[in-house]
Amino acid sequence: MRHFGHIPATARSGLFHREPCEFTADSPARVLGAALGATLYSPATRPRLADDVMKQVGRGVVSMVLCLEDSIDDGEVAEAEENLVRHFADLHERDGEPPLLFIRVRRAEQMADLVRRLGPSARLLSGFVLPKFTEERGGPFMEALTVAENICERRLFAMPVLESPELLHLETRYETLAGIGRIVDKYRDRVLALRLGVTDFCSAYGLRRSPEMTAYDVHIVAGVIADVVNVLGRSDGTGFTITGPVWEYFRLQERIFKPQLRRSPFMEQRADELRTALIEHDLDGLLREIELDRANGLLGKTCIHPSHVLPVHALSVVSHEEFSDAEDILRPERGGGGVLRSAYTNKMNEVKPHRAWAERTLRRAEVFGVAKEDVGFVELLAAGLVK
Repeated sequence: MRHFGHIPATARSGLFHREPCEFTADSPARVLGAALGATLYSPATRPRLADDVMKQVGRGVVSMVLCLEDSIDDGEVAEAEENLVRHFADLHERDGEPPLLFIRVRRAEQMADLVRRLGPSARLLSGFVLPKFTEERGGPFMEALTVAENICERRLFAMPVLESPELLHLETRYETLAGIGRIVDKYRDRVLALRLGVTDFCSAYGLRRSPEMTAYDVHIVAGVIADVVNVLGRSDGTGFTITGPVWEYFRLQERIFKPQLRRSPFMEQRADELRTALIEHDLDGLLREIELDRANGLLGKTCIHPSHVLPVHALSVVSHEEFSDAEDILRPERGGGGVLRSAYTNKMNEVKPHRAWAERTLRRAEVFGVAKEDVGFVELLAAGLVK
């Protein structure tokens, strides 16, 4: 699989200076963690689950979470587990490669039980999403992951969700973060990414952001994101991939504020209809939040609707200018540091302070590709909307 692999090769070659790399579920964790992109969540109770999964491949989805936790009623768990086992078997018999598949469990003991019941179809499973992750809950979850790996005899990853009240509340936040840091560091080779449960953060205070506001406009949430990145997202080799919070909206609602999506990039590409469609579906706020995610050190995003996938991926592609700066900074002859003018002659690149940014940018370029010099996110959005 690869990002933008759902569009024709000729169209891809017209968009990319360097195309996204191919990867599989067996690729190195470094690649998979960066490549998650828009991770689409689906309740495990869906009656046509296998069909739904394969349909999303045609829309550019490369990672999905099949949820046994908050997205289903407490009384539906047994039925949802049976549905999962049945549809994994269905997928196992089909031609075509599904996306990276993860199961969001409620309890640690579900993991080994599900792997046993999946049987041969467990080869399609990439790992588990672990809710309300803290040091106390995380230990049993990670031990259970090891048991599940031994049963199915394949590598499985964990994606802990950071969403507990202890993490939100100021008086317990720092010790909670330190504890999470200890447990994920112990199992570093099995932690693919850390996910942020911003809906639970808001719930603790009876809040819900509107489609015209990003998570960063809710200051109590923005503060938690900043602290999580501060402790667990460092670029010194101790950090982890941290993914962006879910965007909850996908239907037209009455707007209070002016649209946030500038008209000029769309007019230049004669794509005003695309701009209108994005605004009507409240995706202008999503685009702004994706940009803020990246500015704050997050990569990828939790998604609950297929319409969110392409915007996340289009804005994850590295621009030609970013790529040029990153390559200049990382040239071997720049090892001693110094300052140089960018090839675009619009900024100064400081070799030592910008090195970590450049390394992160080239990791993103590997999995999402580098756009051609005259290609922006509007062209990527339009090209990705294949029929």
